[in-house]
Amino acid sequence: MRDGLRFGPQARPRFGLLGPPVLYDADGGVRPVGSGKMRALFVALLLEPGRVVSVEALKDALWGGAPPPSAQASLQNHVTRLRRLLDDPDRLRAVPPGYLLRVGEGELDVRVFERHVAAARSAHAERDWERTLREATAALALWRGTPLGGPAEDFGGQALVQRLEEARLLVLQWRYEAELGRAGPGHARLAALAPELAALVAEHPLREAFHRLLMLVLHRTGRQAEALAVHRDLRLRLIEELGVEPGPAVRDAHLEILQEERAEPPPRGTPGSPGTTAGTPGMPGTSGTSGAPDAPDAPRPAPPGPPRPAQLPPAPAHFTGRAETLTSLSRLLDPGTAPDGHLPTVAVISGMAGVGKSAVALHVAHELAERFPDGQLYVHLHGATPGMTPLTPGQALASLLRDLGTEPRRIPDHPDAAAALLRSTLAPTRTLMVLDDAAHAAQVRPLLPAGPGCAVIVTSRSPLTALDGAHRFPLGPLSGEDSAALLRVVSGRDGLDGSHPLVELTGRLPLALRVVAARLAARRALTPDALVGQLTATAGRLRHLEYDDLSVRRSLAVAHDALRASHREVDRDAALALHRIGALDLPSYGAPLLARLTDTDEYRAEAALDRLVDVALLEETSYGRYVPHDLVRDFARELAHADGETAAARLVEAALRWYADRARQSLVALLPPGYERQERLRPTGGETDPVDTRPFPSAEAAFAWGESELPGIVALVKRCARPDATRTTPSPLVPALVRHLFPYLQRSGHLAELDTLGRIALDVARSVGDDAAEAFALTDRAGLHYLSGRLTEALALNDRGLTLWRGLDATSCIRRCLNNRGLLLESLGRYEESEEALRQSLELSRQLDDPYGQAVTFSHLGNLYWHTDARAAIVHHQRSLALGDVADSVLLRSTAHCNIGYARLRLGEPDHAVRSFEQSLEILGDDEDWGGESQTRLGLVRALHALDDTERATRECARLLGLAERRADQYMTGLARHQRGLLLAREGRTEEARGEWESALEVLDGTDSPVVGELRTLLAGEE
Repeated sequence: MRDGLRFGPQARPRFGLLGPPVLYDADGGVRPVGSGKMRALFVALLLEPGRVVSVEALKDALWGGAPPPSAQASLQNHVTRLRRLLDDPDRLRAVPPGYLLRVGEGELDVRVFERHVAAARSAHAERDWERTLREATAALALWRGTPLGGPAEDFGGQALVQRLEEARLLVLQWRYEAELGRAGPGHARLAALAPELAALVAEHPLREAFHRLLMLVLHRTGRQAEALAVHRDLRLRLIEELGVEPGPAVRDAHLEILQEERAEPPPRGTPGSPGTTAGTPGMPGTSGTSGAPDAPDAPRPAPPGPPRPAQLPPAPAHFTGRAETLTSLSRLLDPGTAPDGHLPTVAVISGMAGVGKSAVALHVAHELAERFPDGQLYVHLHGATPGMTPLTPGQALASLLRDLGTEPRRIPDHPDAAAALLRSTLAPTRTLMVLDDAAHAAQVRPLLPAGPGCAVIVTSRSPLTALDGAHRFPLGPLSGEDSAALLRVVSGRDGLDGSHPLVELTGRLPLALRVVAARLAARRALTPDALVGQLTATAGRLRHLEYDDLSVRRSLAVAHDALRASHREVDRDAALALHRIGALDLPSYGAPLLARLTDTDEYRAEAALDRLVDVALLEETSYGRYVPHDLVRDFARELAHADGETAAARLVEAALRWYADRARQSLVALLPPGYERQERLRPTGGETDPVDTRPFPSAEAAFAWGESELPGIVALVKRCARPDATRTTPSPLVPALVRHLFPYLQRSGHLAELDTLGRIALDVARSVGDDAAEAFALTDRAGLHYLSGRLTEALALNDRGLTLWRGLDATSCIRRCLNNRGLLLESLGRYEESEEALRQSLELSRQLDDPYGQAVTFSHLGNLYWHTDARAAIVHHQRSLALGDVADSVLLRSTAHCNIGYARLRLGEPDHAVRSFEQSLEILGDDEDWGGESQTRLGLVRALHALDDTERATRECARLLGLAERRADQYMTGLARHQRGLLLAREGRTEEARGEWESALEVLDGTDSPVVGELRTLLAGEE
């Protein structure tokens, strides 16, 4: 007996969860644990035995995430009552931030049960039937009913209940297998097992292990017909409901029954039996009349050797897709085409739960089976099997060696020696090995053969990158058409194609597709459209992706539960990160945000996210960006929902604050010191001092941050703009975040996102009554409309903002609005009003001693003079350029050269214009300013066209069009297509030019651009 695996009958647990929650007295008496709230407290503490459970978590457990105002006092009362029930009140202590229930070794029945299970598993693997029976019986004796005594979700222990119930069924299976192993054929105990197994078969109609055991019991007690009937019923059920055949264990039992391996000895007097009167064949000189036994030196047949292993489970009945992967795997593993070498070929098939790793492995293995004449080995390593503990390398080695004919007593106890024996046994052979559902590389490494004639297929949620020399085949979801094909063939429903909503609602995940198909096959009245309606409710999608023993949720929960229960910090961090991901529900995630939400540093957060990638709960789509599959999103949402709405609301607010703080730092990196930076940094109503004040090292770093985080910002702002159960008004941080983000959005050309965020910021500012925030939102939206060619709307918004700023007596903001007003009026042809506004702005800039503001105004005055005196315009732009040097502003200098280029074009000097535009782009360099860059490139195209440099003009126009389309800038796209049409028309390509102009008019129609009238004239002239 190994140390630590046996628990004597005198040892009794003190705490019971394997049934209704109870306390055990010292003499074994049972005391119930009072009311529902008391039981919830008791269970919540025992789900984290010996660990501190926070007050917030206990409140969630007692009141389902909605604690009343009196929850704190009520919780303390329940703690006091529970202390009175305990044998030692000091067992339950207040330890900030919650309470800790001390649980000693062997005092919790769940732990005692799990140790008996582990001991039974070990004994079962070694075929030690006496010890298996003893440990299994001890484990089952602890079982009093449904664990936790009620709906597990009430206490947050659903995953634990599922795991324990699965473990109980396995222990039952092992106990009956031990009974079979101990009892000989016809043993009285075997007959008594039949009714018990029949009841289990009825209770679990798809659990093949119980059917197999019942078949063997009936067979070995002489009831062969009934045994065959059990097999027939099981096979029909599996085919009708799941479309699969029984597994290899059931098939072996069926073969044993059919072959009548327990046939009685031949009757006395038959040939070959003792006492026969016939002569012994092949032994001349004997009379054959004495009845004496054969002579001692008579040849005897050699005992049969172990059968050639052919252990592959059946190939998937309905396999679709993966053509490229299958071809690559076959080429790699086939001995005729495999790469030359002195080592076995190892292929690792990896991917998330339910993606079809085992199906691919078995499909390929069956295709190649004949190429490995020494057999095919299969081991299920249970790395991520619900309710199962992963096999240790020692257990897997023992199983493989037994299957290869090694007597159990000759299998070394030390794993290294057993691994060496396995390598020696397989070295001269050509054997295919499938290691299914590996947990990690360390579990697989000792099992690998050394002979070059062998091949190994490993499936795992992890890519097992620590496994040297392996070829990796990561699997993603199926294509739309392959998903539809799988749905059709399994469900028997025609008319399902790749565009059917069921395809995307299942995430194109084979397990989810099979569940949906099984439900459609089982219920002919259930239409695909009705099932779409059930799955469309995101909160309930996983509930509808369960059928019999197929469950997407259980498959995903295995990895999460293992992480949460792990002794490793990184695993627990990963489990917590998944909860946080579910609470936020963003398109993608990075380590800095998760560090903030998990109260860890960025190194730990990144390690946690990498761990989630390793167990296939996340995918790293680009460096540092992590994305969950849609069904993992649903699972993470469920985890967050179990944590409570209040906790989720706090996390959302914390994320919003982190984004606002980082956007604030991006503004500092992008705007030069001056009034606009001060204006935007000044807090408005509802804002607090920033928490994250780390600066960006450069403008490039700020732009890179914005590019990676913008989709998450948009999603979070949309969410926080709506009141919910925890917040009656939108968050005032929303307009602050958008205000801080405006320079990045404008300069990077994210006009669509600027439109969405700006509209929300304006609505929120108005709803919370923040005039300053509203004024910023109005003027920023005016800037967006200007960039989009909607000048009249921009002027109206700007003037409303100007009115608010005058009411707030914000001089610098008034100056900026007047400046923008002058620009807009000039663009609308209202030149006198434009000059008046610009002169007022210039005067305020001088009062503020703001060279930057003066430079902007001189630039706008230059644009105004462009209409009447282009040389005077150049003088104003040169003054702007000089002030830009004083302010040390790249953008001002670049803009000045761009505007000088347009003035040169006005003067009919396209060669000088080209040099000005090129100088503008050279000054801008790698700095982001889409508005300035796009106007400069547009001017360059026009100047090259005027110089008759059509080839270069066409090339520059294509570049401008590509940049505009990539940024979804419809206005600049229309202007670029207008220029392309002019270039095509010049080459005589009239039809192509007309197509460009029609496309340009389609996007520019409705704007105030003068190009609209020109386009209509061009199109009318071509008719």
